[in-house]
Amino acid sequence: MLTRTREFLVRIALGALARTWRIDAAGVEHLDRLRRSGTPFAFALWHAQLLPLVWYHRTGPTSVLVSGHGDGGLLAGAARAWGLGVISGSSTRGGVGALRKMVRALGAGREIAVTPDGPRGPAGVAKAGVVAAAQLSGAPILPVAAWASSYWRARSWDRFLIPRPFARVRIVYDEPLTVPRTEARREATRALQRRLDAVAARARC
Repeated sequence: MLTRTREFLVRIALGALARTWRIDAAGVEHLDRLRRSGTPFAFALWHAQLLPLVWYHRTGPTSVLVSGHGDGGLLAGAARAWGLGVISGSSTRGGVGALRKMVRALGAGREIAVTPDGPRGPAGVAKAGVVAAAQLSGAPILPVAAWASSYWRARSWDRFLIPRPFARVRIVYDEPLTVPRTEARREATRALQRRLDAVAARARC
């Protein structure tokens, strides 16, 4: 467990590192269309790709769903320091409460970011939390992925991606996914899994 002082120093180091990245984004029209329409929505992304995506969307109107335990505390601190909102919760600890918070935020017209495989994995396997929030709120899901030309991998359950200094970071947005209330949640989660896998593959190209 990192102390607050160490968390602060890590955030400073990560910010200095991130300022060296060269970022390009594809599919931005999907994000722009949602924002222009004023439609609340939920970003969906794999947990391993959080760092470059949180950095890229810093100071934006997004609130990130982050566990308050372990590495989640560091991520929450970084998100707040970089100007993002934080929704505390996870699918394994207080999952019902986290779902209520997501639905409430979407109902209030906000945009949120959720890692369907977090906070404990398995990595790259979608769970149904964000799908449930989309069904209950009527908000679409925007799949997004990030990759880097050069990177480190953390020794964590998801092998967390940390782009190296001066890496080229590619971010790709997919078309929004609408989840009707009548659609079976298991099938909708499988559809989200396929979309996230596909957009992650495009980010690596």
